[in-house]
Amino acid sequence: MAEIKSYKDLLIWQKGIRIVCLVYQLLKSFPKEELYALTSQLKRASVSIPSNIAEGYGRNTQKLFSHFLDISRGSLFEIETQLLIANELGFIIDQTLYKEILGQIEEESKMINSFSKTLKN
Repeated sequence: MAEIKSYKDLLIWQKGIRIVCLVYQLLKSFPKEELYALTSQLKRASVSIPSNIAEGYGRNTQKLFSHFLDISRGSLFEIETQLLIANELGFIIDQTLYKEILGQIEEESKMINSFSKTLKN
C-alpha cells in the first residue's frame, strides 16, 4: 500500500462511489410508498460499500481493513438481493441501468475479493 496515499486512491472505493450514484439514479423511479422501505434499505446498503472501505483503510491494520472489506462485500450482496426483489415486484423500469448495476456489483465483488486476498498474504 506504499503508493496509495488515501482511501480515495483505491479503485474499489471509487467503484463503490459509482455504485452508490447508479443505485440512487435507479431509485428515482421507485414507487413513493417504497421510500421508507426498500428504497431506504438500498440507499443505506449502497452507501455502506465505500464507507466501510474508507473506514477499514483508516484503521491502519491489514486485519481490520480486511474485516471492513468483508462488510463491504456483504453490502454488495445485500444490494444485489434487494434489486432482484425490486425487479420481481416490478419496481425497476430502467432495465439497462438495472443490468449495469448488477454488472458493477459483480465486478466490485471480484475486486474486493482480490484486494482482500492481497491483504491476507
